[in-house]
Amino acid sequence: MSTVLITGATSGLGRYVAFELVRSGHVVLAHGRDPERTRRLVEELRAEGEAEGFVADLASLAQVRELGARVAQARPGLDVLINNAGVGAGPRGSGRELSADGHELRLAVNYLAPVVLTRALLPVLRANTPSRIVNVGSVGQEPVDFADPELTRGYSGVSAYCRSKFALAAHTFTLAEELAGSGVSVNVLHPATYMDTAMVREGGITPWNTVADGATGVLALATRDLGSGGYFDGTQPARAHEGTYDPEVRKRLKAVTEQLLAI
Repeated sequence: MSTVLITGATSGLGRYVAFELVRSGHVVLAHGRDPERTRRLVEELRAEGEAEGFVADLASLAQVRELGARVAQARPGLDVLINNAGVGAGPRGSGRELSADGHELRLAVNYLAPVVLTRALLPVLRANTPSRIVNVGSVGQEPVDFADPELTRGYSGVSAYCRSKFALAAHTFTLAEELAGSGVSVNVLHPATYMDTAMVREGGITPWNTVADGATGVLALATRDLGSGGYFDGTQPARAHEGTYDPEVRKRLKAVTEQLLAI
């Protein structure tokens, strides 16, 4: 049985996956942004098995780093990280938003936060191999404009969301190459299209799928050996945006990421 950290576990896909894992006998470390909602979730999870809650706002990179340190100290047996938390495109017509650090919000939460949290937890994951990193991405992907990575011009919530998911996929492939042979696998997936979540409803979209539909792929990658460096549509191997495989794009993304994290 694994010890699994799930970010964004208090609602939607993360909540469903947390209950499926704890009912299967895994130890679930449930991250949430709201202390009270996280506390209530952990109470419910503990009726099914072993669980612990961790609170952090992923829009603050300082809190992301603190989250990683707290989890590493409290649960040195961690062997699965599910980067699930995310911010959607927002209500139609809504404007550009900033994170606590002044980054474009969707880039910060959907991309920079998983990068920082993964780095913080890699020593623990390396110590508990075979271990797994599951990045919850999206089929909605749009190349990052390296001249304007924070989308300060011509802002669109949909573009901001799709660019953050493009970056997450490209980062996944780069990280998989770096971790080759280490016993730590990392994959990215599109769980399901327009699941019935607050994120989708906020965008004014009628859901096409349930969170149960999306959970199947997440659970498979979290609990089974499906290789590393892959992109999945649900449980099926698929192809991400072609730009995410471009070595030059990935090199530039890595350089821009380092610049953004240094600000």
